[in-house]
Amino acid sequence: MLAFVVLVGGFSTALDATNSLAFCTSCHSMSYNYEEYKKSVHYANRSGVRAECSDCHVPKKDWFAKMYRKIIAAKDVWGEMVGTIDTREKFEAHRMEMAQREWARMKETDSIGCRNCHSYTTMDLGEQDRIAQSKHADAQKEGKTCIDCHKGIAHKLPRLH
Repeated sequence: MLAFVVLVGGFSTALDATNSLAFCTSCHSMSYNYEEYKKSVHYANRSGVRAECSDCHVPKKDWFAKMYRKIIAAKDVWGEMVGTIDTREKFEAHRMEMAQREWARMKETDSIGCRNCHSYTTMDLGEQDRIAQSKHADAQKEGKTCIDCHKGIAHKLPRLH
């Protein structure tokens, strides 16, 4: 029984560690994203709420979805280890492919990473400027999801986008 508790506790601790900002940005390639993110509204804003990597990129509620996402994210870790994206130049060469993969994932999950903090039902459209009010109202009616309009909100857009 003790071995089981230690095993589960160790796994849980490791899982939490791999969700940390320090872990996510420890690879050279993710340090480029980190610099972009530090200039975004998700890093510093008037409300003082900060979204970190795992808030947007790792599912919160569904354990199996979280594990699946961790397995898929290992592709970037592998790319760093074998030298596919280990320099800024190589990273930029693969940025579009990585972005499209992430955008597709976000579209498929109805931008759940965004919706952990943002939702149409809690938006106070009256506090938004006229253009945002109109676009959010239209998006809700049309069944759009966050990533349909907000690509490039936390990281720069790939070239040729």
